[in-house]
Amino acid sequence: MAKELPILGVMLGNSAGVGPELVAKLAVADYYADYCRPIIIGDVRMFAHGLKVVGGEVPYYTIDDVSQCDWTKGYPVLDLKNQDPEQVSYGKVTEYCGASDLAQLDTAIDLCKQGKIEGFIFGPLHKGAMKLAGLKDESEHTYLAHAFGVTTPFCEVNMMDDLMTVRATSHIPLNEVCANLTEETVRDAITMGEITGESFGIRPRIAVAAVNPHGGEVGLCGREEVDLLQPVIKKVVQETGWNVSGPYPADTLFISALEGNFDVVVTMYHDQGQIALKLVGFKRCITIAGGQPYPITTCAHGTAFDKVGGFAATDSFERAVKAASKMAVAKRAKT
Repeated sequence: MAKELPILGVMLGNSAGVGPELVAKLAVADYYADYCRPIIIGDVRMFAHGLKVVGGEVPYYTIDDVSQCDWTKGYPVLDLKNQDPEQVSYGKVTEYCGASDLAQLDTAIDLCKQGKIEGFIFGPLHKGAMKLAGLKDESEHTYLAHAFGVTTPFCEVNMMDDLMTVRATSHIPLNEVCANLTEETVRDAITMGEITGESFGIRPRIAVAAVNPHGGEVGLCGREEVDLLQPVIKKVVQETGWNVSGPYPADTLFISALEGNFDVVVTMYHDQGQIALKLVGFKRCITIAGGQPYPITTCAHGTAFDKVGGFAATDSFERAVKAASKMAVAKRAKT
């Protein structure tokens, strides 16, 4: 693995899900070699279990510190010694596996802070299991923000191929969306799109979606576009010079975006963007921890308990590795 490739952590993820298998499959395929110098984070026994499930073999060894890494010897595994494969209830939510999820996150966070890794990719975690193990935050994204001391906007960013989506509102009922659309929430979403685009080394073309049918029909079918979205977009462009336009009717916006005319779409609510991306290319979707100080990515499909046993496809995880590596390289170029 070339010395100039970024050093990235690769977390095994929740032991009861497909994470260890995905990490192992890519190791067997030698996929990491083209993108990064990986450090596998988790219990070495779970990595061995993942290899056994997928029916492959690779050289690997345990380390206590990143300074011990020698990728010519195989895959270094930072062994957390906290998951016995014989004690894992596969396909089930348990505190035992949730505690490991949190331990992996804490380890990767500390390694980033110490400058020992440049970012990380995590195998699917399980929020319910982490909450059983003591997670107080809404999600791993909030947990990361607190750990890194992030005070600027942050959120989950979805990406399929080269198209990203960010949301002005997220996990709230649909009947509360418009009440939660404010200058602040819309501007934060636009900012997140700009920051994430720049993390890939580009100045993104950002399209803002309308919230009402037909873009509100100039106020005849809702006033949010006229009273909120248009003024916010105009203000952002005047103050920053960012390439932001809209609001565009949501039912046709993604046709243009998927043809390559935009890099980022700012959506007004959760499913407005999720449906479009997942319908077109669910296996190609990834999740980026937007707004964090380091490149952090994962696959979009979750723990996939129903596919445990070697049945999960690696498409999304492959793209998560590639994206984190690209972001790490772009970050290097800025410093």
